[in-house]
Amino acid sequence: MADPSCPVCATADIICGKWTILVIRDLAEGRSRFCELERSLEGISPRTLSLRLRALEEQGIVERHTYPEVPPRVEYSLTPKGEALVPLIEDMRSYGRQWLGVDDGACATAAEPAEPVAA
Repeated sequence: MADPSCPVCATADIICGKWTILVIRDLAEGRSRFCELERSLEGISPRTLSLRLRALEEQGIVERHTYPEVPPRVEYSLTPKGEALVPLIEDMRSYGRQWLGVDDGACATAAEPAEPVAA
């Protein structure tokens, strides 16, 4: 981190890791299992996904929920600290649409507001 006293640098240190912002984007939809995240993040290795989830857990951004079933079921979700990052993702989505001309048709949508329906 360049300047730990700078709030922009501190936030960038959390979200700028490869795949990290996309993991948060996908978890903004709600709880997900490891295999669901792996499918959604095409190209991520299981090891990298595991490392990203573990790092986000340590930072208090993601919670891991383990259910006592056979076989064990594990789900991940955002904590309130993680949910506070969702507006940043939405701003990135808006910027990409407006300034980069990127249509997010193939992109996972995170908490996108519904368009009003004309009567």
